[in-house]
Amino acid sequence: MKEKKHAAVSKPSKVIPIQLDATFFFERAVRSLDRLHYDKALKYFRRAVDYEPDNPVNHCNMAGILSEMGNYEESNRILGTIVEELDPSMTECHFYMANNFANMEQYEAAEDSLVRYLEEDAEGQFLDEAEEMMELLQYELERPPKQAVIKSREGLYEHDQARMLLEEGKFAEAVRILESIVSKYSDFLAARNNLALAYYYMGLFDKAMETIQEVLRLEPGNLHALCNLAIFYQHADQQELLAPLVELLKKTYPFHHEHVFKLATTMGILGGHETAHRHFIRLLKDPSLQQDPCLHHYTAIAASNLGRLQEAERLWRQTAKLDPGSDIPKYYLDQLERVRSGEEPAPSSYHYHLPFEEQFRLWEKSSDGLPDHLKRDPLVRSSFFWALRHGDRQTKLQVIQALGMIADNEVKDALRAFVMEPDEDDYLKRIAIFVLRSIGVHDPLGAVLEGKQTIVESNLIPSRLPVWEEKWQAVLEAALARMNKHYDLVQQHDLLTLWVEYLTRVYPEVPKVNKAAGWAAALEYLTAKMHRREISYHEVSTRYNVSISTVSKYTKMIDEACGIKEKMKTVFPQFGEFQND
Repeated sequence: MKEKKHAAVSKPSKVIPIQLDATFFFERAVRSLDRLHYDKALKYFRRAVDYEPDNPVNHCNMAGILSEMGNYEESNRILGTIVEELDPSMTECHFYMANNFANMEQYEAAEDSLVRYLEEDAEGQFLDEAEEMMELLQYELERPPKQAVIKSREGLYEHDQARMLLEEGKFAEAVRILESIVSKYSDFLAARNNLALAYYYMGLFDKAMETIQEVLRLEPGNLHALCNLAIFYQHADQQELLAPLVELLKKTYPFHHEHVFKLATTMGILGGHETAHRHFIRLLKDPSLQQDPCLHHYTAIAASNLGRLQEAERLWRQTAKLDPGSDIPKYYLDQLERVRSGEEPAPSSYHYHLPFEEQFRLWEKSSDGLPDHLKRDPLVRSSFFWALRHGDRQTKLQVIQALGMIADNEVKDALRAFVMEPDEDDYLKRIAIFVLRSIGVHDPLGAVLEGKQTIVESNLIPSRLPVWEEKWQAVLEAALARMNKHYDLVQQHDLLTLWVEYLTRVYPEVPKVNKAAGWAAALEYLTAKMHRREISYHEVSTRYNVSISTVSKYTKMIDEACGIKEKMKTVFPQFGEFQND
């Protein structure tokens, strides 16, 4: 009897279905590669291409396997298809093709592919390898290589140029270059950081802050930007924003020398001397940096602020050994004795130069004007540009004169912009115009004077007189020629203004000007009195080779018309008759 057949009982299946797709074959190919099974890897990559024929990465992987197997021609055919049809942005394929051509000893073709890679690849992933290969091709071809404009280095030359301009204090020129770089390469963060600094040095605080915030939007952890932002917050006295940023920087521990130095100097400027000292000591432990006098100086500044005066002395003595021709370590060693005795606080400037007040003290003692090294010093220049925008009236007056001694294109641009500021004092703007004329700017100048935009014509004399006679100009030139080395630019400007005021008040009944020297002497005498400088009729009459009576006569004529004596009494109530006559 046959057994009765029972229906099969259905059970849940434990078999997981295999999903055959490009990812599956890609993973199989990678496993085969790990085992050096190139034939299997190639087969799996071909299957991946079958499933995703428009994916250039699969094609590139297949080309890579073919190259490993020595099938360079087929590899290059596939690589060519990628860059010509599938994805031209995969510029690294040109580098791979150059390798294949070189392996086939087709050096001309290899060079062409390499040049194309260098000119089209923006990332520069294989830049070092490409440059090495170019040297090899030069040897094989027995000629210099073809020139290539390296795309991944676009903007680097200009950026280096801008950095040099910043170091020279030529901020406006640096800004022009950096703005151009940023407009072309929006992700060039180093250029953005330096642009923010340039704006800051020029006193354009809002633009500096806006630029640095843009860097941090693109890369929130950018250390240079965070350090710059902290300095900006400190200058703006935004303590509530500064405090958490300082705490973040205290916890930051960079490894690259450039980042360590940036963080150390920033913390020192912010008063975080302990953190600054720790990072400077880290740098000093590197044998390649131990001969740097600046680094010893920075560490000494931090040590002195921490009360470690013996360590600071040792570091400054080492600075003096490393930089024997410099007055800087000698100055700070002398100051250290005053710090020890409590006469002076510890120095706080984290810069390798003499403090500004010491530099200007030496400048005032010199008869040669502002020294060249001060004219080029970026910190001196930035302090001038900052004060021109944010200083009080007296500071701006001093800065305008100092800028006249620098007298380069950067200064001319700054003063041109200053005279166009509607909210600035008209007297200051007239001084700035006088300075511009005195340093060689003779073209018509746009200016806002008395609340109106106007053009100041090219002549030196800002006069409303209908005529300006040569003999009046001769008086002015005689006075300015003799005053040049004895009076500052403000005083020279005031002499010019006084002469124009006198002529305007008496016009058209202007007395005959037969002796230019006599009138010039009287103008200098009155100008000196207005600025409370000691002077006598005898002194000016001798210098201008005219009689005392002539100087006295013209002085009284000018005073009667312009009321100098009365004005002086108003300003200085104790002022009576002109003194020292």
